[in-house]
Amino acid sequence: MIRVRPIREEDFPVLMRIAEESGPGFTSLPAARDLLEAKIGRSLQAMGTDISTPGDHGYLFMMEESRNGEVIGTTGIEAAVGMRDPWYHYRIGTIVHASRELAIHNQFQTLYLCNDYTGHSEVCTLYLLPRYRRDGNGTLLSKCRFLFMAQHLHRFAPRVIAEMRGVSDERGRNPFWEGLGRHFFTMEFSKADFLTGIGNKAFIAELMPKHSIYIHLLPPDAQAVIGEVHAHTRPARRMLEDEGFHFEGYVDIFDGGPTLVCRTADVRSIRHSRLLTSAALRRASPTVHCLVSNTHLEGFRCILAPVALEAERVLLTAEQTDALELTAGAPVRVVPLQQTRKSH
Repeated sequence: MIRVRPIREEDFPVLMRIAEESGPGFTSLPAARDLLEAKIGRSLQAMGTDISTPGDHGYLFMMEESRNGEVIGTTGIEAAVGMRDPWYHYRIGTIVHASRELAIHNQFQTLYLCNDYTGHSEVCTLYLLPRYRRDGNGTLLSKCRFLFMAQHLHRFAPRVIAEMRGVSDERGRNPFWEGLGRHFFTMEFSKADFLTGIGNKAFIAELMPKHSIYIHLLPPDAQAVIGEVHAHTRPARRMLEDEGFHFEGYVDIFDGGPTLVCRTADVRSIRHSRLLTSAALRRASPTVHCLVSNTHLEGFRCILAPVALEAERVLLTAEQTDALELTAGAPVRVVPLQQTRKSH
C-alpha cells in the first residue's frame, strides 16, 4: 500500500536520484550531496525537537510502497521561510504617469523586488517519479502535508505559500529569464537556479535592479509567462486552488512563476480534517475516499484510501491499519477527498 512517512538517513541515495531527475526549475532540491545530506539532517532535527513556535525548520517526507519500502516520491514543508536567508519575490504593482495639461493618463504594471513573504510557511519540494503519477498518488503526496500541519499547527505560521514552477520549453529555456534575468546575472538560468537552491542568495541582492521594472518594456514572450505555470505544474496549481490557495501578484524572480498563498487555518484539508477513533472493519460498509494519518510526529504516516466513516470512528482494513502503524483504538486524523474541478 502507498503511504507517506518522514524522511530517514538511509533515503539519501533515492533523494539524490530524485534531485537529478527533477532537473532545472526545481529550486528546493538541487543535486548537491552536501546540501541534500543537510536537508535530511535538518528534517530529522525538526522532527526530534519540541517546538512551540514556527522558526527556521524544514520537514521532508518520502512516499513509499509499505510492503517493500520502495521510495517513489518526496515532499516537504518549510515552517518559516526567509529566517536564515532573504526570501525574494517580484511583486506586481501599478505606476501611474499622468499629465493633466496634455490629458494623458497612463497606467503601467511593474515588478518590484521584495521580501514580503518572509516568515510564511511553505509547502515545497514535491516530486513523484513519472511512472507512479496515477491512482491518486500525486494527491496523497501533496495533501499529506496538510494533515501533518493540522495535527501540529503550532509548528507553522498563520499563512502558507506555494511557489509554482514557471513556464519553460523542452530544452529548459525560460522566456522570463531570457527577457529579464539574463541581462543582470550574465549566466544560464540553470546556474542561477542552482545557486539559489544551495543557499547562495547574496548575488541576488548584489545584481538585481533596486528600482521598479516596467513590464511593458520586456519582450512579449517574457510578459506572456508572468504568473503562468509550467504545463506539468497545472494539475498541482488546480489542486492547491481547490484547497483555498490564491494568487496575490507575487512571482518568482527567475522564471516568473506564481506564488500562491492561503491562511493556514483556512486550507480545506486542515479546516475540514477531524480527529476520529480507528476501529477494525469487520463487515462490508459504504466507503469514502479519505486522507487518513496517524497523530504522531516522527512516526507520522498518511494514506489515501476508501474507508468507512461513522459518527466518531473510522473503520480501517488490516492493511490500512498496518500502513498507518496503528494500535487498536488509536486516534487518527481524517479528511474526505474533495472532488476536483474538471479542466476545460
